[in-house]
Amino acid sequence: MRIGELARRTAVSERLLRYYEEQGLLRPARLPSGYRVYAESDVDQVRRIRTLLSAGLPTTLIAQVLPCVREDGGRLVPCAGLVADLSRERARIDARIDDLAASRRVLDAVITAGETEPYDIAPPRDRPADRRANPTR
Repeated sequence: MRIGELARRTAVSERLLRYYEEQGLLRPARLPSGYRVYAESDVDQVRRIRTLLSAGLPTTLIAQVLPCVREDGGRLVPCAGLVADLSRERARIDARIDDLAASRRVLDAVITAGETEPYDIAPPRDRPADRRANPTR
């Protein structure tokens, strides 16, 4: 199948499919004309890529996971050698979640303070210094 058909069947843009190829996640055959030709199995491969991306994995790690991942009742199961890498990635995501939660708490405090103590940001009234700077007033 050609790239347009794969894009239609997976709801992934042709541009993203080309990117996946650049990252080594897809390896389509090429016709003598240079057109890409995808196998039926690439439909499932794109779905696996999308699942791993939605899990927060970078494409570099996905490239390592894909060759040994298998599906088990709709679940993706990596080979045992990658479990440590995936655990480290999960710890990185957990740390990022903690950072975002701390940012949210600070923002909530600022919002709450603004709701309880309105701050007037109107421009200052004419002061003598202002009139000297602009004598037309």
